[in-house]
Amino acid sequence: MRAPESQRVADHLREAILSGAIAPGERIRQEELAERLGASRLPVREALRMLAAEGLTEHHPRRGARVPKPGMHEVEVMYRMRERLEPLALAESIPHLTAGDHRRLAAVQDKIEANTDLGEFLALDREFHLLTYSGCAIEQLSGMVVRMWNATQHHRRAFMRLTGPARRWVVNAEHRLLLDAIERRDVEDAERCLRGHIRRTRMELSRHPEVFT
Repeated sequence: MRAPESQRVADHLREAILSGAIAPGERIRQEELAERLGASRLPVREALRMLAAEGLTEHHPRRGARVPKPGMHEVEVMYRMRERLEPLALAESIPHLTAGDHRRLAAVQDKIEANTDLGEFLALDREFHLLTYSGCAIEQLSGMVVRMWNATQHHRRAFMRLTGPARRWVVNAEHRLLLDAIERRDVEDAERCLRGHIRRTRMELSRHPEVFT
């Protein structure tokens, strides 16, 4: 069981990275972080190890810890991986999702449609998709999916900025189609909806190399 202090530091860093407060490529200075959070160096190091396992940080022997900054081709490959892994996780999950889970998904989607803030949208979108995978009992698969989500969080934010609020209706329509397939327990239809949903983001990002500079 991890010490609460290292968990507190990890939670703080995770939120900062996923929200964009700490940007891709930015160094994480252990001494400054420990001082700011009132923690010792040991729980900070443990927190960084936890986040490295989640794909949120990386460590270089001479340069220390930083947030990964993948290039355009690497992100393209990660999205292709997501197109294959996430439909599989969804297929494993759907038979185990309950009527209560379906209601929770619908409630999250209602919040997404009522929302106008980008940061809140990204948090709700993540909640929606990870809930659709919550019935997957294959820990290796679930862990890989979360790691891919973490690694591409910055690019989802960039994608939504590029497309702007006028294109949110596309996301909402795709979510509603996905939710309908999940409620019908139609695995094949749900996989097809999800694969296209992820592919659309990949194709849009491929037309905007400036995101990666």
